[in-house]
This record gives sequence, C-alpha cells and structure tokens, in this order.
Amino acid sequence: KEETNLELKNLKQFHVYSDPNRDPRGHTVSVVFTADGVGKPHASDDAKEIKLFYPHNIPEQLAFDHRKILTDYFKSIKSL
Repeated sequence: KEETNLELKNLKQFHVYSDPNRDPRGHTVSVVFTADGVGKPHASDDAKEIKLFYPHNIPEQLAFDHRKILTDYFKSIKSL
C-alpha cells in the first residue's frame, strides 16, 4: 500500500531477479510478487506516478530490467 495506495489480495511470489548486471550501481536482488489490487491507485512517497501497462504498450525505456520483468509476467499469464 505504501507506493500505490492499493490493498493487496492473493499475494504470490512470481520470480527472483539477481543478474549482477541488472543495476549499474551494484549487485541487487529483487523478489517480484503479483497480487490483485483493491482500491484506486495513487502515487505516494518516492513514486512519481503510476502507469498501467499491457503487453502491447510496455515502453522500450524502463529503469534497470523492469521491461524484462513485465515481459516475463505477461508471458507467464499468457501460458495459463
């Protein structure tokens, strides 16, 4: 809720991203979760804005490997 103002339901771990080159500032590990969001999204704290993406409109330029994360997610739900 901290970054999006959404209550989360059905929280599930999706994937762990740990490529040493994913962040030029140093080696980081991200554990990515999926969930159903309840409420109206609103950016807060360090989130400047909130955007909704679909498989056909993922921007080419996203921070770090976030485009890969979104692409992996959309591939996973397409196979369901």
